[in-house]
Amino acid sequence: MSQSSVDQGFRPPQQARSRESLQKVLAAAEHVLASQGFEELTVAAVAEQAGMSVGAIYRRFSGKNQLLYAVKDQLLGQLESGVGEALGSAEPGLRGVVGAFTRALAGTFARHDRIFSELLDNQRAEGRDRGLQALATIQRDFVEAARPCLDEVRRADGERAIRMASRTIIGSCVHRAASGRFWSDGLSWDVWASETTEMALAYLESA
Repeated sequence: MSQSSVDQGFRPPQQARSRESLQKVLAAAEHVLASQGFEELTVAAVAEQAGMSVGAIYRRFSGKNQLLYAVKDQLLGQLESGVGEALGSAEPGLRGVVGAFTRALAGTFARHDRIFSELLDNQRAEGRDRGLQALATIQRDFVEAARPCLDEVRRADGERAIRMASRTIIGSCVHRAASGRFWSDGLSWDVWASETTEMALAYLESA
């Protein structure tokens, strides 16, 4: 859990058994959110899915909003770490970096496709702040990873072009997750990553 979750009044447990119990609760919340949607996500529904008492959930969370924030915080943490790891092991060169970035985004969103759309549709102000923080983190990581490849970028201002490419990729990914149920592009996440990589490279490698 991030510092943001502490700021929301939730303090992650220190003992291994408590951490396992927390993961059970969050996994149950993800399941209810993905299978039934935001309106059906209640503390009682999560408790039933987790095989726990309602009181056990309330001992850890003040209610639905704090539970939702913890779910979102965990997913965004996975996004941040997944992108960071992918960029750290990317193939050398601009294509390797851009491809690793888009695949890491696509992989995280594909694993939690329905959940991200529900969270984006129903996020509160504090959830938006955590989301923007995560997007800023992955953009920074991309720019740092791409900086050694500046000699491959043919735009007049290479640094600006890299930032522009990163924001466009991220924006496309978030928009796709938010609108996919109502405005499908008919692509798998893998194909989206491949096509988005090619578009970004076409921009970066053109004068």
